Amino acid sequence: MQHIFAFFCTSFLGAVLGANFPNNIQIGGLFPNQQSQEHAAFRFALSQLTEPPKLLPQIDIVNISDSFEMTYTFCSQFSKGVYAIFGFYERRTVNMLTSFCGALHVCFITPSFPVETSNQFVLQLRPELQDALISVIEHYSWQKFVYIYDADRGLSVLQKVLDTAAEKNWQVTAVNILTTTEEGYRMLFQELEKKKERLVVVDCESERLHIILNKIISLEKNGNGYHYILANMGFMDIDLTKFRESGANVTGFQLVNYTDTVPARIMQQWRQNDAREHPRVDWKRPKYTSALTYDGVRVMAEAFQNLRRQRIDISRRGNAGDCLANPAVPWGQGIDIQRALQQVRFEGLSGNVQFNEKGRRTNYTLHVIEMKHDGIRKIGYWNEDEKLVPIAVDAQSGNESTSLQNRTYIVTTILEDPYVMLKKNANQFEGNERYEGYCVELAAEIAKHVGYHYRLEIVRDGKYGARDPDTKTWNGMVGELVYGRADVAVAPLTITLVREEVIDFSKPFMSLGISIMIKKPQKSKPGVFSFLDPLAYEIWMCIVFAYIGVSVVLFLVSRFSPYEWHTEEYEEGRDQPANDQTNEFGIFNSLWFSLGAFMQQGCDISPRSLSGRIVGGVWWFFTLIIISSYTANLAAFLTVERMVSPIESAEDLAKQTEIAYGTLEAGSTKEFFRRSKIAVFEKMWTYMKSAEPSVFVRTTEEGMIRVRKSKGKYAYLLESTMNEYIEQRKPCDTMKVGGNLDSKGYGIATPKGSALRNPVNLAVLKLNEQGLLDKLKNKWWYDKGECGSGGGDSKVSPSKNTLVGMNSMDSNQQLLRRHALRSAPQTPQHKHPPALPPDCSPKWARMRQKTPHFCGPKETPHGLWGRGVLKAAPFLSSCPPGRLPQRLRWARTPGEDQNTPQGTANHGAPGRWDGPAVPTLARALRVSVAGG
Repeated sequence: MQHIFAFFCTSFLGAVLGANFPNNIQIGGLFPNQQSQEHAAFRFALSQLTEPPKLLPQIDIVNISDSFEMTYTFCSQFSKGVYAIFGFYERRTVNMLTSFCGALHVCFITPSFPVETSNQFVLQLRPELQDALISVIEHYSWQKFVYIYDADRGLSVLQKVLDTAAEKNWQVTAVNILTTTEEGYRMLFQELEKKKERLVVVDCESERLHIILNKIISLEKNGNGYHYILANMGFMDIDLTKFRESGANVTGFQLVNYTDTVPARIMQQWRQNDAREHPRVDWKRPKYTSALTYDGVRVMAEAFQNLRRQRIDISRRGNAGDCLANPAVPWGQGIDIQRALQQVRFEGLSGNVQFNEKGRRTNYTLHVIEMKHDGIRKIGYWNEDEKLVPIAVDAQSGNESTSLQNRTYIVTTILEDPYVMLKKNANQFEGNERYEGYCVELAAEIAKHVGYHYRLEIVRDGKYGARDPDTKTWNGMVGELVYGRADVAVAPLTITLVREEVIDFSKPFMSLGISIMIKKPQKSKPGVFSFLDPLAYEIWMCIVFAYIGVSVVLFLVSRFSPYEWHTEEYEEGRDQPANDQTNEFGIFNSLWFSLGAFMQQGCDISPRSLSGRIVGGVWWFFTLIIISSYTANLAAFLTVERMVSPIESAEDLAKQTEIAYGTLEAGSTKEFFRRSKIAVFEKMWTYMKSAEPSVFVRTTEEGMIRVRKSKGKYAYLLESTMNEYIEQRKPCDTMKVGGNLDSKGYGIATPKGSALRNPVNLAVLKLNEQGLLDKLKNKWWYDKGECGSGGGDSKVSPSKNTLVGMNSMDSNQQLLRRHALRSAPQTPQHKHPPALPPDCSPKWARMRQKTPHFCGPKETPHGLWGRGVLKAAPFLSSCPPGRLPQRLRWARTPGEDQNTPQGTANHGAPGRWDGPAVPTLARALRVSVAGG
């Protein structure tokens, strides 16, 4: 009996409690626009509910940024007996809502941006984004970027980013665009462009985000090199067509995965909804805020269904409907509803819907999406446990290699002779036909081997590529690849470690090193004594001393040797007593003998003694070696024009300050000196970075012009290949000095992970094996050269180089002229010499004894002196006509007295010697010299 009574009591209490739980639950709704997609999603979600209790909406359209209006509407709905309110808020009204909810214990379910609050009655449907955003920034290794935010959505994300930036030494420029005008946007992006700020985070609500993106497009800041991260969970809700076409890189987050089972099913029902009730709503795909609205209705429905199952009394009693009561009276059943809402868990449109004890979303997943010029792809996902999990893109790009020919690739390059040059008639061509050069032909060959279409584009800033130490951004061709503005770089781009970290290189297609370019020094003009150059001055001094020493030794040897003393033979065998002995090697004759041997001319006298001949033989052998060596060196000196260069190596540059030297302003050569640990190069870098005016140049052409105009006071450091090319170009006034300072190579660059890397690399290897790379270099360096194979002024025929010019013989000509002028005063200036004294000197007396045909000087044949033919005339002047030898005849001249005997001289009349007179005179001269 007792058991039956207990059963009926329990059944009665359950019936009573179940009867107290309302069948209709009134819920509030605060929307900013009746025609918004969120309002339509709210209605659509209510229509999908079939289980009791039934949710009856009390919807009000309100200005969510007006605190007074929001307060009035909130209190109005609470007084009507709503059990929970769904709605949106802004920064101006969020504090008011949270205050009322906490005081009245009314639950507010919102898809608006999350806020930091301890009020447990505010249920936040939108997940927090700051941790996922920081993970993506770290993934891209951003060190300096701009953070554009809208203060209307709060500062929680910005605060988290700034705190992380302080820990990781990021440079973040925060820009609030809440009140930015049209002109403000223009000035903002102009300032960012001036500072080379191209990495931007945009943290705004969807409506303002569309405005900002349109401003970016109108200001043309959506091109290659720009990278935007959108701190928004509806990446697929945004139209980014203009960004894709212009080449900008955009990364964002996607909360709703429409390929999952539950979202796909709900999406099918969504598209079947009647569009007549909301004609302005896009029913193709709900935005992420609409998806959160749908899940918000599901959360309330699940919570009240759970309360009904638990038979919890949530009826409102007393003055709980008075919102403005003082003091505020909290609703007693509000805490039960709050607990029921936080305990809800299900799979909705936004993924797993679950809340923590603070009313915030937990255990959710965000998909990271990236858009480049080749389309949109998922690069990873983020959750609270694993953080950012990247997804390999190889599987997504598996078919790219088979479709290379289906798109046109952008090949970035730089105008640099002879790699890429504009044709003289470039305006008559279009596209790639406007250019010519080594890299132009190389790009065509690679495209032919790989099998793709391409378009050449000249790099906009005219630089190869270096990383700015302040902004951490890349410029030049490297920047074009890093920021997705180009697909391949075919140019004289040096392979370096810092570049390899951000882009991929092929095998080198050309090897080179850093070299020194200087202005070609002027050719040295030969001096007066340039004929002495073939031998060192020390050797000439030794030759002079040897000449004097040998002459003195020969003189002494001849004096002491009896074989050098001899008595003269008398003519016609007359036997006369020998009164005197002669020695031909006096000091002057010894000097003359040594000089004649040195000049390879010989002399009329020769040593007779053995010792004298030994001295002479040794001297002859010595002069043979000296003259042979001198002749060989002289030939080289006459045919090779020497140029004296003030710089021969990097060491010469480092240890002087008169000649300035520099490199390209942005390139691998500058990086080489900046990073080098070699003492010489460190010293050079210290000079270059502190030199005033700056020794760096913007382009190689500027460096070449500076070398040519500096009059030898500037040296330019550049790659050896370019140095060799410039040396071959007119006006042929530069030259490469010294060896290469390092060894490196040029490579073809592609972005990291590009599908073109392997095909391009194989094409370069194939071209190298076929010898085409060497053929191209010979064509553009030497076959088209303007200065000949030797460079400089060697553009003359090889045979002409071996000819001796007037400049080379100028020293000999000057020497000849000087000695000729010096010897001119010693030539007789009068026609007749002075008369001989009446008496013969002792010398002439001895001559009369030796030669009876000659006589004294009493009678002089002036005709002989008048002719001035022989030096033997003084001997003949002492002989009267009757005493002359019969072999000497005086030939008459026209007008001579016919009575003059033949063979005699007419005194005072001109005449000439004829017949056998000349040999007799020669013998007389010889006898005179020997005897005197």
